[in-house]
Formats: sequence, structure tokens, C-alpha cells
Amino acid sequence: MSAEPCEFFTLIRPMREADLGEIIAIELAAYEFPWTRGIFRDCLRVGYDCCVHVFANRIVGYVVLRYGAGEAHILNIAVGPQWQNRGFGRNLLQRTLRQSARFGAQALFLEVRPSNAAALHLYRSVGFRVVGRRRNYYPSHRGREDALILRLDLTTPATG
Repeated sequence: MSAEPCEFFTLIRPMREADLGEIIAIELAAYEFPWTRGIFRDCLRVGYDCCVHVFANRIVGYVVLRYGAGEAHILNIAVGPQWQNRGFGRNLLQRTLRQSARFGAQALFLEVRPSNAAALHLYRSVGFRVVGRRRNYYPSHRGREDALILRLDLTTPATG
């Protein structure tokens, strides 16, 4: 039996300002138009529910969630490209569903680019449904891209 910590230890914990270096590295790798350090700092300052997913002592993903008026809204969720397709995004999403329900939210919302097929597949697999579209919501190298508005009803049992 070894006394060394397991390198595969995984957890989801509250985000700290000290994490922002690793988070910005993921943000830059995951998005063409990333959030800035200041945006993340503001989210922490105003008390949004900000969490990181840690695996093998490294931050592999994060989520920023806002609650209000009986609903929750995922403002940002990402997993580093080298860590994708390993269940970390699903773990973050499942944690978000539990926390949203715990805070009394009846529905969870998010926006996603229609071109982000992998994210759409994940969201649909846990029960999100498209309920609207925000025209020209996201910046794009070709101008602007719409956002699909997705909603998950938290008053019925989740799948996935």
C-alpha cells in the first residue's frame, strides 16, 4: 500500500482568485473569443456560483452559474481541449443541476453557439431543450453568430 496521493483524484470545488491563471489558460484554448481575467474576477466578487473541476492536481474545467427569480443560468462552462470527452464536462453539468435545484431553481438556462455540436450533444443528453434564439449574440470571425437558448426543467427528474 502506498502513502502517495492518487494522481487520479478528482473533485469539484469553489473557484478561487488564485485559480484564474489556470482558468484563463483553459479559456484561451477553448474559445476564440474568451472571457478576460477581469470578468472572472467580477463573477467571484459578486458571488456567482463559480467552481472548478480538478483532476490529477490540475484544473481541467470550470463553470460559472448565476441564480435568481426561481431560475439558474450557466454563464460559462468549459473543459480544456486536452481533457474533453472524458466526462469532466458532464460532471460539471451534473453538479450544476444539483446546485441549481438545491437553490430552488425550477429551470436552468444557457446559451450555446449552434455550431458547437459537441456541447449541444452534451446538453441534450441531460435533457436541455432549445427554447429560443438570440440573433447575433456571439462574436465571430465572420461577423456575429446566433445563440441557441436552452432550458432544462428542474422540476422533473434529470437524465444522463
